[in-house]
Amino acid sequence: MISIAPFSQRYAQGVVEVILTIQRVEFAIPITLEAQPDLQRISRFYQRGNGNFWVALDEQEVVGTLGLLDISNRQTALRKMFVKASHRGHERGVAKQLLDTLMAWCQTRNVLDIYLGTMDIFFAAHRFYEKNGFQVIERAALPASFPVMAVDNRFYYRTL
Repeated sequence: MISIAPFSQRYAQGVVEVILTIQRVEFAIPITLEAQPDLQRISRFYQRGNGNFWVALDEQEVVGTLGLLDISNRQTALRKMFVKASHRGHERGVAKQLLDTLMAWCQTRNVLDIYLGTMDIFFAAHRFYEKNGFQVIERAALPASFPVMAVDNRFYYRTL
């Protein structure tokens, strides 16, 4: 059974393993932990203001991650949404549970907008975001406070 929990330090190694494995092994993205300082200080980076970070757990194993960064003016950036290959798909519902948790959090915090950046090679992610109410936008439409990652080339937006 999958459960969703806010990040705590006891999940740090599992978070790093899930994310780096997907980035480096599955998608051959040449990125290191050092190039992602947010993963080295998740609580300080994400868990402030309207932001948070969640893990999907199968028993006590981290099988998914999702971060929400407060970028001011009741706007947020969805980041680090990753689900292990073994736990993907509509049948498992892990990504949907993570996103539903984030959406409920945003509603209780009166967040107005959620933005995200991703890569054009993540086709399944594109379908997932679009199916869940996100719309493709141009990079120029992002708020100035949105932290564009160097690899991001496709952007989404959802209003609440």
